[in-house]
Amino acid sequence: MLIHVVKNGENLWQIANRYNLNLQSVVQLNELENPNQLIPGQSLVIPVHGTSHIIQSGETLWAIAQQYGVSVDAIIQANHLSNPNQLEIGDILFIPPIVHTIQPGETIAQIANQYGVTVQAILNENGIQNADLIYPGTQIIIPRRKPIIETNAYTYQPPGEAVTSINEIGNLLTYLSPFAYQITEDGSLTPLQDDAMIQAAKSQGAVPMMSITNFSSTATGSNLAHTILASSDLREKVIDNIISVMDEKGYQGLNVDFENVLPADRELYNQFLQLAVDELHPKGYFVSTAVAPKVSGTQTGTLYEAHDYEAHGRIADFVILMTYEWGYRFGPPQSISPINEMRRVVEYALSVMPADKVVLGFQIYARDWLIPHVEGQEAETFSAQEAVRRAVKFGATIQYDSESQSPFFRYTDEQGRRHEVWFEDARSAQAKFDLIKNYNLRGVSYWALGYPFPQNWALLNDNFTIKKL
Repeated sequence: MLIHVVKNGENLWQIANRYNLNLQSVVQLNELENPNQLIPGQSLVIPVHGTSHIIQSGETLWAIAQQYGVSVDAIIQANHLSNPNQLEIGDILFIPPIVHTIQPGETIAQIANQYGVTVQAILNENGIQNADLIYPGTQIIIPRRKPIIETNAYTYQPPGEAVTSINEIGNLLTYLSPFAYQITEDGSLTPLQDDAMIQAAKSQGAVPMMSITNFSSTATGSNLAHTILASSDLREKVIDNIISVMDEKGYQGLNVDFENVLPADRELYNQFLQLAVDELHPKGYFVSTAVAPKVSGTQTGTLYEAHDYEAHGRIADFVILMTYEWGYRFGPPQSISPINEMRRVVEYALSVMPADKVVLGFQIYARDWLIPHVEGQEAETFSAQEAVRRAVKFGATIQYDSESQSPFFRYTDEQGRRHEVWFEDARSAQAKFDLIKNYNLRGVSYWALGYPFPQNWALLNDNFTIKKL
C-alpha cells in the first residue's frame, strides 16, 4: 500500500485513475463518508503493490533502498525525484514492489526460497490460484517479509460497543484488555462487565489480558496505591483476587497500570510486581505493566518517579510504554503522540530493557482545542474520522508538522470561535510503525478502541504479521 496526500484541486476520480484503481476500492479502504469532498492535505491509503516510507532525520536514499531491497534508481523513478539528495523529513516515498520475471523451469517454491518468503504469500500477493500454472516471462510481485509483532488494544467501551469493535478488528490483535478492574482500599477489585468482551476476543483469536488500575476519572490513586503497596497482607489479597478473576473468566495474562504512584513507593511497587510474577507464572499466566513516558532514570514528577523502567523490564514479561498525552486535554494544543518525543522514550527504555519486552503505545483519537487556549479549558476528544469530517465541513486545509509527524488544522466554527485540531492519519501511523521496525520492538498497544481509524488497521496489516498465541 502507499499513502497519497491530496493536493489542491484533486478529486478522487483523478487519484484512482492515476493508480489505475477502481474508485470504490479507495472509498472502502479509507471509509470515506463523502468521496466527492476531499480536502488539501488529507491522506489516503491506496491499495497498490509497494509500500510507503516516511523520511526520518539523517536518512539517505541509499540506506532506504537497502532497507527495502530495491535499487536507488527504482525509488527515484517511482517518485519522480528531481534531486535525490534533498530529502525532507516527513516526506513520503513510495517504495516500489520487488518484481521477479519467471525463468524457464522455475517453480513458485524455488522463487519463494530465493526471496525468503512463503509460497502462499506469493500466491496471495499475485492472485494465483494454481502454483503449477505459471509461465516463463511472467512478472510476479514478491511480497516483502513483514516483521512479526504483538498487538494489544484497551477498551473502556460499554460491552455491546466493545464487542462490535472487537469483531471488526480482533483478527489484528494478539491481546484484548478490557479497562479496568480498579483496586480498592481493602484489596478487593471493582466488578467489570467484561464477559462478552472476553468471548468476542477469544472468537477472534485474541488473548484476554486482565487490566488492573489504581486511578479513576475522579481520583489520581496515589494514596490508594500507597495503602495497598505498603501492606504485605493487602498486596497478597489483591493478587489472590486477581487470580480468582482470571481463573473464573478465562483471562490468560495481567496488565498492571498503577499511575501516580508516590515516588517513595517505588521499591514497594517493584515488590508488588515481583509478587505478581511469582504467583501468576506457576499458574501459566503472564504479567505486563504500563509505564509513563520517561526519557531518563532521573526524570522527576509523581507520574514518572515510581515507574522503574529497569525493574519493570527485568520483572515483567513485557512493558507497554504509554507514549501519548503530550497533547493533554486540559493543556495547550499540540500533537498528542509526537514521534520525536516517542523516540526519546523508546531510546531510554532500550537503554535499560531488551527490545523484545518493549511495546509502543499508540493513541488513536483526535483533540479539538479552542484557541487561544485558556488554562483549565478542556479539549474535545473524538476519532480521526471525525477530525477529517470537521476539516471538510469547515473547509480547512490539513497541515503536517514534520517534527512531531502529526497532522493538524485550524478552523472557525459557526459562533466565530477559533479551533485547533491535532489527530492521527495514515502518515503519522506509518511513522509509528517505522519506529517499531527500526528499533525491533515487541509490538504496539492501542489506547483505545471506540475511535474509528480504518487507515491505521489497513496499514498495520500491511506492515506486520500479527502474532497469535
